[in-house]
Amino acid sequence: MMLVVGLGNPGAEYAGHRHNIGFMAVDHLVRRHGFGAFKSKFQGHLAEGMIGDVKVLALKPQTYMHDSGRSVAAAAHFHKLKPEDVIVLHDELDLAPGKLRVKLGGGSAGHNGLRSIDAHLGPLYQRVRLGIGHPDDRDQVARYVLHDFAKAEAAWLGPLLEAVAEAFPLLSKGDAAGFMTRIALLAPAKTAPQPPD
Repeated sequence: MMLVVGLGNPGAEYAGHRHNIGFMAVDHLVRRHGFGAFKSKFQGHLAEGMIGDVKVLALKPQTYMHDSGRSVAAAAHFHKLKPEDVIVLHDELDLAPGKLRVKLGGGSAGHNGLRSIDAHLGPLYQRVRLGIGHPDDRDQVARYVLHDFAKAEAAWLGPLLEAVAEAFPLLSKGDAAGFMTRIALLAPAKTAPQPPD
């Protein structure tokens, strides 16, 4: 069994924000692999399904980003999962839009959701870092992540989310390198500069 967590903020006003790409990725995964409906559990929305022969719990914490760890730890502890059985999908400022990297453990790099999970579960979980790019001005970071994706960004966002869902069986079997390679083939990241907001 594994727990797949998408990070974001609950509520319709946040749904299209860059910070919510983790929620978006989990929604695509659940649809693609025919999971059951989301139910309220562990201070989040939880859906269950199978990917290959692996039972997968898909969780979208509803605690707001800065407190995501409470929801993640509650689900992991209830199901007696080790941190290594947890995969967290989240926005990554330090990757170009549409780029993706998988990493086991590490620091939070200032990401409030990861910081909260580190505090409640420890750092030894897998992170799927979904690149959203950086506004180039540190003072603009909060506004940038808490803002809807620009219309032009749909050119890379949709293909990336679909690719994550399609390639996920590789990651569920422990093949992070194969997963990243498959994503690069399915959704090559655009190299054009990001449109301004």
